[in-house]
Amino acid sequence: MTTVGFTPEMGERITTLLTDFKLTTTATELVPRLLDVEADEALVVVAEVLELEAQGRMERRVDRLRRASKLPLGKTLDSLDRARVPKKVMRRIDDLARGDFLERAENVLIFGQPGVGKSHLASALGHALIERGHSVLFAPTYQLVQQLLAARRDLALPRALRRLDAFDLVILDDIGYVQQSADEAEVLFTLMAERYERRSLLITSNLVFSEWGRIFKSPMTTAAAIDRLVHHAAILEVDRRSIRAEDAELRQKKEKRDL
Repeated sequence: MTTVGFTPEMGERITTLLTDFKLTTTATELVPRLLDVEADEALVVVAEVLELEAQGRMERRVDRLRRASKLPLGKTLDSLDRARVPKKVMRRIDDLARGDFLERAENVLIFGQPGVGKSHLASALGHALIERGHSVLFAPTYQLVQQLLAARRDLALPRALRRLDAFDLVILDDIGYVQQSADEAEVLFTLMAERYERRSLLITSNLVFSEWGRIFKSPMTTAAAIDRLVHHAAILEVDRRSIRAEDAELRQKKEKRDL
């Protein structure tokens, strides 16, 4: 049973939803015509049904985006052990999860030693952004680089970059583990240059910037890559011990106590 009466705000919401659904003429005509015949109660029902349609469309979109993202399914904000994340980093992740940085085509760079949870943070942020309707792609850096290199060999690199351009955020995980050849470094730099000030990148790395010469080989290319990434970027440093090392220590202590 409907208990809420029709309000002008409800009429505006109906018009907005119909416009979002690309029903332009209906958006213009429906509310005023029903008001002319004093069908206020009908408009309340229309508003409720349109809200259900909007919710259903969003759920289907999120489902499609999640399947396309290739994000690890279990690495979300809900499964993240916040007590093991530096408070300053956690606050920044929560802020970034709103997605405003994507509208400004800003980047996110997460640094830290192996095992501190960089990939989980990146994945959790990706999942949160998908829940808000943003498109995300997660890929180990070496894997995506090999795909781009193969595309270049097939003279299809521009097409491959256009496909990546469809994603609001591309997550390049573990860039520091990749020892690039000159060709691989070139396609990686091309990706960064193509997305500069247009689309966002999130990069996790166990190498600080002074060590990025191991990735890009050329000092000039290294400097140019870093310059583009940090120009508009949030830089997060996960300054803590390896979670795996801590867990191993706890297991060893427990085993000793149990002896």
